Order: sequence, then C-alpha cells, then structure tokens
Amino acid sequence: MSLFGNGAMGRVVRSGVGRRRVQTLVIAVATMMAVASAVVAGSLMVAAAAPFDNAFKKQQGAHITAQFDPAKASAAQLAQTTKLAGVTASAGPYPSTAFRPVDQSGFRMPTLTLVGRSGPDGDVDRVELKSGRWAQKPGEIVVDASFQGPSVEIGSTLKASNAANAPTLSVVGFAVSVGKSADAWATSAQVDALAALGNPVTSQMLYRFDAAGTKEQILADRKKLAASVESGALVGTQSWLDTKRVADQGAAATVPFVMAFGVLGIVMSVIIVSSVISGAVGTSLRRIGILKAIGFTPREVVRAYVAQALIPAGVGIALGVVLGNLLAVPLLADTESVYGNVSLSVAWWVDVVVPAAALFVVWLAALIPARRAGRLNTVEAIAVGRAPRPGRGQWAHRAMGRLPLPRPVTYGLATPFTHPVRALAMLLAVAFGTVAATFAVGLTSSLNEVGKSQDPESRAAVTVSTVKLNDIAPPPPPPVGGGVASPSPSSSAAGTSEPKVADPAKVRAAVESEAGLKSYYGKLQTEVAVAGVSGSVQASLYEGDSRSGSYEMLSGHWITGKGQVVVPTRFLERTSTKVGDTVRMTFEKETADLRIVGESFDTSGNELEIHADMANFPSAEPDTFLVEVKSGVSADEFAQKLAAVVQPLGGDATTAPASEQSGVILIMDAMAVLLTLMLIAVAGLGVLNSVVLDTRERVHDLGVCKAIGMSPRQTVSLVLASVTAIGVTGGLLGVPAGYLLHGIVMPVMGRAVGTGMPSPVLDVYGPVELVLLGLGGVVLAMLGAMIPAGWAARARTATALRTE
Repeated sequence: MSLFGNGAMGRVVRSGVGRRRVQTLVIAVATMMAVASAVVAGSLMVAAAAPFDNAFKKQQGAHITAQFDPAKASAAQLAQTTKLAGVTASAGPYPSTAFRPVDQSGFRMPTLTLVGRSGPDGDVDRVELKSGRWAQKPGEIVVDASFQGPSVEIGSTLKASNAANAPTLSVVGFAVSVGKSADAWATSAQVDALAALGNPVTSQMLYRFDAAGTKEQILADRKKLAASVESGALVGTQSWLDTKRVADQGAAATVPFVMAFGVLGIVMSVIIVSSVISGAVGTSLRRIGILKAIGFTPREVVRAYVAQALIPAGVGIALGVVLGNLLAVPLLADTESVYGNVSLSVAWWVDVVVPAAALFVVWLAALIPARRAGRLNTVEAIAVGRAPRPGRGQWAHRAMGRLPLPRPVTYGLATPFTHPVRALAMLLAVAFGTVAATFAVGLTSSLNEVGKSQDPESRAAVTVSTVKLNDIAPPPPPPVGGGVASPSPSSSAAGTSEPKVADPAKVRAAVESEAGLKSYYGKLQTEVAVAGVSGSVQASLYEGDSRSGSYEMLSGHWITGKGQVVVPTRFLERTSTKVGDTVRMTFEKETADLRIVGESFDTSGNELEIHADMANFPSAEPDTFLVEVKSGVSADEFAQKLAAVVQPLGGDATTAPASEQSGVILIMDAMAVLLTLMLIAVAGLGVLNSVVLDTRERVHDLGVCKAIGMSPRQTVSLVLASVTAIGVTGGLLGVPAGYLLHGIVMPVMGRAVGTGMPSPVLDVYGPVELVLLGLGGVVLAMLGAMIPAGWAARARTATALRTE
C-alpha cells in the first residue's frame, strides 16, 4: 500500500478493498481463473505449435542419420565424410545393430535398433536421459522412454533374444532422442558382443548440414554422402523431415481446439473482469460524491478506484500464473511422453505476456467507469448514490406483474431490466460458459468416436489366431532411415525358434463347428507393393463378409467382393488418384488390378494402409479370425472352448480386448475438460458478482418486503428468479454457438492430420443431449446466484431497513 502513501488516498484505497470483500474476492478469483486458463492455453498452443522443432533444436538433432556397411567404409573413410561441403556438425561412427529382446515376462518385444555410445552428449543428437543413468559397462542398456512400463523399468532385465545362450541386459536408464536415431543405447563393447552372436552390425553416422530444410536439399546431401564412400557402403539413411512430419501431424491436431478454448478464455476474462470492475465503481457513486465534497480531485478519484481494482486483480493474476503453471506441467508431460520429445515446460514469455495483458485489461476496464465517476458533479453523485434512476425497469415490473406467478418470482424476473448493461454482461458470461460446455462435450464425444473407428477389431467378441497369442509380436521395422539394408544370413541367429503356425483351414473349420457362432471373417495383415508408390504398403486382406470390421468411410463404400480396394485420403493424395480409379497391387508374386471403391477414415499418421478382398490373391491365407457370437452366448466361454480345440494346432482364441484410447486422444480429453471447468468457474463468478451487486443495491427493498411478510424461502425464489431468464437465454444462445464451433474446429483438426471427418465423428449431439446442455445455462446461473440468495434470505429485517 506504500504505493499510494499513508495519507487520505491510501486510506480510501485500503478502505474500498477491505469494505467490499465479496467483490474483492470475485475480482481476485475471476482474474486468477482467467489468467490460469490463458496460461494453460498459451502453453499448450506453444507446445503444440512446434514441439518437434523446439526439441530438435535443443538436442541438436541429426538432419541425416546414416547407416554404413563397416566392411566397405572404415572409420577413417567415415571421418572424411565429416569434412564434406555443407556439413556443419557430425557425430560417430557408432556401432549399431538390430535385435529383438525378450522381457522378464517372456514377451518378445519389437525389433530394436541398438547403438553403442559412451554417453548421451555429442555434437549431434544430444540424447536426453529421462531417468536412471547411462550404460557404463557391458550388460547394461538404456532404452527409449516410449518402452517404459511395468515389464520394462529400471532394474529389470532383457534377454537379447529368445535363444538359450542369449546374454542378459540390465535396464539402467530411459532416454529420448527426438530424431529417433535409435531405440536403445549400450556400450560399444556390448554391441560388438551381440555382433559376435550373429547380429548384423552397421556404422551409424549423424550429420547436420547448413542447408537441409527441404526434401531436395536432403536428397542432395545424401547424394554427397553416397559419392564420398565406396559404392554400396551407404546402406540406409533417415531424414529429419520424415520424423518431423510424423511428429507435427500428431501435434497439429491439438492446435485448433486449444486455440478455440484460448479465444473463449480471453473473451470470458474481458467480459467478467469488465463487469466486476464496472459494477464495483458503479455502486460507489455516493461515496465518490462525498470524496469530492471533502476535496478529492477528479484525477485522484479515478486513481483511487482504479487502484481498488488493480490490487485484488494483481493478487489474482499472480495466483493465476502459479496455478496455470501447475496445471500445465502434467499436460505438457503427457504431451512429451506421447510425442517423444524432450522436456516441455511453460514458455517464459507466456508467464510474462499473459499477466501483462491481464493487467492492461483490468486497468482499461476500471479506467472507463472510473473516469465517468471522476466527471460526475459532486451534488449529482451524492444524490444518485446507489439507487437506480427513477422509472428504470418499471415497465418490466408492470409486465411481469400480469403473469400468473407468485409476486416474488415476477419481481425477480423484472430485476435484470433495472441494470440492462449488468444483465447483458451476466448473459454473455452464461452464454460463453454454455458454449464452452457444449463444445467440450462434442469434442470429447468426437475424439472417442475417432478412437473407436481406428480399432475395428475390438468390435469382435472373440479373436482367433493361427499362432499362440504369447508368440505374436510386431514385425521388425526397416533399418533406421528407411533404407534397404543388405540382407545377411546372420539375421536369424542360431538357436532362435519361429512360432508354430496352425493350418488356417483347420482353424476355420474349428470356428465354424463351434456352437454359438453367429458370424466371422478372416483377416491377414501384410505388406504389398502398389504401382507408383515407392516402398511397401501396409495392407489388410479380408476373407468373408468384413462389414462388421470396416473402417468409417469418407466417400464410396466398403469392399463387398473381389476386385475392390479401399484406401485412405493420403493414398489418394500421394498417388493422384480418386475413387473409381484402378491401381495395381502385388502380394508376394501375385498381381491384381483393383478398383478404388471407397475412401477410408484413417488417422494413423504418415503410414498408408489399404484394404482389399483376400480372393484377389489365391495364395493369401488369414492369420486372424474375428468372431461374433449369438445373443445369450458368453464370449469368454466360447473363447475357452475354441482355444481348447485350436491350441493343439498351434493357434489360440481369446475375447477381444476393449478398445483403448490412444495417448493423444486422452491428452485432448484432459485438456478439454480442464479448460472447460475453468471457463465455467469464471462464468459462475461473473453471475455471483452481478447478483451480489443487485442484492446489495436492493437490500432496503428486501427489508421492506420482509417487513410485510416475505418469507426467507420467497426471498430465495426472488433472487433465483432474477437469473432464471438470463440462464435460459444464455443456454439458448450458447448451445447453438457451441454446436457451430464444434462443426468448425473438428474438420480443421482432421485436415491438420491429412484426413476428412466422417459423419459419425461430427454428428455426436443428440436431441436430449442438446436440451440438457441448454438447461446447463440455467444451472450455471442458479449456482452463481445461490450464495447471494442465501445471504439475502438470512439478512435481518431491521438491518436491511437501516441500509441505504
């Protein structure tokens, strides 16, 4: 308070802040929630805008990760490649190998790229150690943080393979490489030991170039590397642009809806703060007149009342920054774990810009009504006091009095017309709160539909496989960089054993003979070649009627027979084709010309997955059967009986696991719920403040009503009735606006990941749901008015009558 001195100005400011405790609290809490919401939204927008770029810059990621054949490129020759024109930094060579470990539970993990490095630091690709420590001796391994879980944690062990003589590796740490240079790290001696057991070894080099921002520049840089060594020595490369594209597509989906919440938060904060401060100044006109009468100048009056607003707002802003950072940290940590980036934190400038902007908004909102008070004539200010102008809202009281409702209710319904500007601010607060709730409900429903649509196999009651499910593991990925490595006979180490595969015909017969079967279809997940597309393409081949396991369609229809194929939007864009065109597909040695009959909804990122009938390729056999059982038949019992038949054949049967939402969808859901709760809380505080002002202005009238017989229950009904019409109107305005916002944001999110949105994802609102959301506006208004209604009901009649 020393800023305003210990004289008359300081006493006026302190008195105003302490005397209006409710308004002071509302200002502080409203600004706190608004600032916290803005900090969270701003932090997530910054993180979502370029998470890969920020992390890549921090780690000095490699523009090209190259794999060389050590038999054709010595360490000295690789050292010469670091002096090529355009190379600005390099690291390596590091010995690299691919192996498929087995965890403590006996599960075979995916094939991992293991690189031998003495430490996480380097001129290029400064790997960030997330927990634990770096591998210091043979027998220790650091694993990518994405593999961390119950079966892989610090102190757990991994067998290098399922061979009897495979070495055991102890997990000592978890790390992240934003450039995806490896899946695991160990000492060079450990990589050499695995190589001695037959694992193929390459030499990994990491390069940064002065020009690597486009695909053409990357190709030119790769050409330099290939030309600098013996022909065939460069066996594979990975471009940072490919890694960036996949990461940015995942992050890009969060930007549209976070921006929507950010805009809602900004508008809400302006409305609420302006309403609160304007009401605080407007209810002090009589006090202002007295201050002028005892010698305060207009400028001092303005300063005093702006200060009375800035003090609680400043406290609220400081608390809001702290709260926003606390709430943003776990969400940023989840985002980090999903995208595999380095640690994300609240950008420092967000913590500076948001409070500064909030202070400016508060100052401006307080300055306008304070200047109006400063210009008031002294006699007029004392005479006006807190009473409304004569005749204001009388027509509303007369009109409402004709309604067949109790008098306290009609009195309350007419109250908002006494202060139309204040009522408008309350209406906007309720409307924007309803917009946020409606948008959040639609957003989370749509995201859940997206998750369900991307896991059609989970719809089946029972899954039957031609191999035992414990032996199933993802196929080994291509070499780092997507290049084609030279085949090596040592890739199948001695002592490894392939899982026993059951005859699909026998498994099919077992399925068909089981009592309780309703329907089934077969499926083979494989890779095919498509004319005009470089590299292999993921394909799902179906046997029988697969409509129950179909993807949602954006155009066309699902496959219904031979000669048809369904493709995602990215396939159409990459191949410059459209529904109705013909493509040539090759499976093994069989080729078929297939007509594109549908465009599937696919959010799998940069991968291409197409769907065709298995009849197009006679040699193809299903490896999985998806089964539906008859009504009243237990899926668990069906699976157990079927498993007893197919397990001796080498197969297995189990109930299909429930569909689990991906990490990205869970993060979006959490962000939507968090931001919505903040905005609804701010809207409720806006209603609370307005009702408090109205109740205090009419405390004398309430005392008169109590003196002539109004009961506490009737007093509560009067106060609640004053916000009922505002709640109804706010709901009627907010629900359509939230519905429209959802219809705008969801397609933008789809385009951000390279796809359209099908109707089941967009049409998620039901009539009953919309009605309930509309009633939510009334509930929001009622909740905001409950505290002042209780205060009015408890006020003693004599005390109310003495209040002027």
